[in-house]
Amino acid sequence: MIVPGPLLKNINAPADLKKINKDDLYKVCDELRQYIIDVVSVHGGHFAASLGVVELTVALHYVYNTPYDQLVWDVGHQAYGHKILTGRRDNFITNRKYGGLSGFPKRSESEFDTFGVGHSSTSISAALGMAIAAKYKGENNRKSVAVIGDGSMTAGMAFEAMNHAGVADSDVLIILNDNCMSIDPNVGALKEYLTDIATSHTYNKLKTDIWKILGKLPVGTNFTREVASKLEHSIKGFINRRSNLFESMNIRYFGPIDGHNISKLVDTLNDLKDISGPKLLHIITTKGKGYALAEKDQTKWHAPGLFDKVTGEIFKKTYDTPQPPKYQDVFGKTIIELAKNNKNIFGVTPAMPSGSSLKYMMEEMPDRAIDVGICEQHAVTVSAGMATQGLRVFCNIYSSFMQRAYDQVVHDVAIQKLPVIFCLDRAGLVGDDGPTHHGVYDIAYMRCIPNMIVSAPMNEAELRNLMFTAQLESNKLPFVIRYPRGEGVMPEWQTEMKEIEIGKGRKIRDGKDIAILSFGHPGNFAAAAIRDLKNDGINPAHYDLRFAKPLDEAMLHEVFQQFNKVVTVEDGTVVGGIGSAVLEFMNTHQYKSEVRILGIPDRIVEHGTLKELHKECHYDAQAIADCARDMMKEHIKVIQ
Repeated sequence: MIVPGPLLKNINAPADLKKINKDDLYKVCDELRQYIIDVVSVHGGHFAASLGVVELTVALHYVYNTPYDQLVWDVGHQAYGHKILTGRRDNFITNRKYGGLSGFPKRSESEFDTFGVGHSSTSISAALGMAIAAKYKGENNRKSVAVIGDGSMTAGMAFEAMNHAGVADSDVLIILNDNCMSIDPNVGALKEYLTDIATSHTYNKLKTDIWKILGKLPVGTNFTREVASKLEHSIKGFINRRSNLFESMNIRYFGPIDGHNISKLVDTLNDLKDISGPKLLHIITTKGKGYALAEKDQTKWHAPGLFDKVTGEIFKKTYDTPQPPKYQDVFGKTIIELAKNNKNIFGVTPAMPSGSSLKYMMEEMPDRAIDVGICEQHAVTVSAGMATQGLRVFCNIYSSFMQRAYDQVVHDVAIQKLPVIFCLDRAGLVGDDGPTHHGVYDIAYMRCIPNMIVSAPMNEAELRNLMFTAQLESNKLPFVIRYPRGEGVMPEWQTEMKEIEIGKGRKIRDGKDIAILSFGHPGNFAAAAIRDLKNDGINPAHYDLRFAKPLDEAMLHEVFQQFNKVVTVEDGTVVGGIGSAVLEFMNTHQYKSEVRILGIPDRIVEHGTLKELHKECHYDAQAIADCARDMMKEHIKVIQ
């Protein structure tokens, strides 16, 4: 049993936190940090990000009147401490488990979760919207705070929001949690700029002197708004506002300050509450703070799985036989193989080099693979720009993250017929990360775009073949390859690559009673179901469609001319997915077969293990077999 510390065990809401003496807040921070370590080591989850904002979390709930004051976290995996302090401490062991707490803030879970945040860089827009609404409704004492960190400031949406905030005249505070990290180390000019601000002794001494003059440091006393305004006006000749990016956008900048000094954070936040208008507090933190191994290797400890909190040993499953690799690693190794034989191949990812395994190419071929930061729109269009110059770009983006760059896919790639290769990692259900990360819409949203090729491999060998096919000069169109998170099915996966005819499926198994049409990895569920169905005397045929666009019409004619009962299986939404494509084909050619579509239902699917979610969504092997039995029940009666 995991027991919270003596102070933390009595904090069931921020109101309880406010009863604690300010001088004892560091004890609360120590207990909160230890509780996160205790729970995550045993039950899993994101780790280093929440450790880095423990002091900030405590200070925010100590100073602000949450949930009346609106607090938006960005990205959401920083918010474990927030959840523990807001009535979910004893239930925190269910975090990311089926039916338990979400791993991210979620509006339906708690009134303290003011905005759902799974993807990054939304907090400033959301908090600004809340501030504008508060002003419109006359709630002049209501505060809106955006906590943006873990690389989220690199996304264009954050700059769009700041551009608006600078002229909106709304009371919003942006807290920039600067730890130089997302999952992997931050990249780009903004990271260098923030580092310069954080390390410039001259700049920081100047800001400190000004803060002291205005009485806005904990060592000073508060001035009235009128006096502060006059002093600031007189200081304009002393410091050039345009020397600071945020000040140039009319957002008052404060900092940088130590994000692990709880006393200074509380005093600073209290002072900033008295300053109206848009403002930004820059804090410097260490991701993984308080757990030495996480501080040392922040990428590894972003979400390490279960581990021994004393020794730091991360527990890995052990197997008696060789196990198949992850699809991500097959991609990472295969792109290097291809690049060695094709000098035009280039790799691009938006802040996911480790998750997507493009890191292998970045290490071996650093001049041919780049991480562009958390900016999916830019990743797509920069890939398009490269493609205009003859490069074969593998743009690797998680399926749910690709949703953020949909306009660029249509406008910058498809309309111009540029042969960018989109490798959509984490396609289908992803498990514990839940609905913000499930990649269940890409089949539908990609196959409706003209000039687009949409494919999915059933196994590792097929992934390699599709990658090989996509990079050939004969391919002149944008090419989507979608594949799931985690392990495939082939321990011996390094097969010789070969070209696949675009739009050509394959027959896996002959049969006579019913046809099962699968797309991508769920074909393995279908194969398992068929082994079960044979015991009932049912002889199914199995077809691997391979391509959602273009469809293998010759193969579909064969199917519908031979079978009057057909099941389609996919790990995407049933609305507009591969089953819909098959029905469209059947209607066009006036076939009359009975078709059942198995896939993601038309609702939001919550988090859980993949096994639990596959069962819930009724497209695992058991569900496929049950569907076929139901369709063939008259046949079964005859056999019996």
